[in-house]
Amino acid sequence: MMWQKHSGSRMSMSLGKLILFAGVLTSGGSALVYYFVQKAFSRSLYYQLGLEQLHSHPEALEALGTPVNVHNLKLPDKQNFVDIAEAQLKIPVSGSKSEGHLYVFSSRAAPFQRWHLDEVFLQLQDGQKIPVFKLSGENGDEVKKE
Repeated sequence: MMWQKHSGSRMSMSLGKLILFAGVLTSGGSALVYYFVQKAFSRSLYYQLGLEQLHSHPEALEALGTPVNVHNLKLPDKQNFVDIAEAQLKIPVSGSKSEGHLYVFSSRAAPFQRWHLDEVFLQLQDGQKIPVFKLSGENGDEVKKE
């Protein structure tokens, strides 16, 4: 028995069109997931606390130049790491004078507790490292702004 193509059939789509359609859906889905992961990072407390420290640090702002632009994280970068108790981020930033990365190290005592900053520093493109924030003291209560 030979297969016959019926002009009114739904299955008359060619294999090439089917592959193209599946590729477009997969690409769009991947881009959407990437967007939502970026948004989740940018809304997280450890991310926001790090940026607050940068925006309140005159030396770092002077080195970057205003306005300061915050760029998307490079998700495959192994320096971007978050687990249940620790978070470390390498946030790309740029300004009118320079660009670099804001390194944010945060932790929390137990799951579902508030994140707190341990250290924040700005590493500029030319290699200059500007300490922005460092938690000091044994009990973690004493905070020192660099």
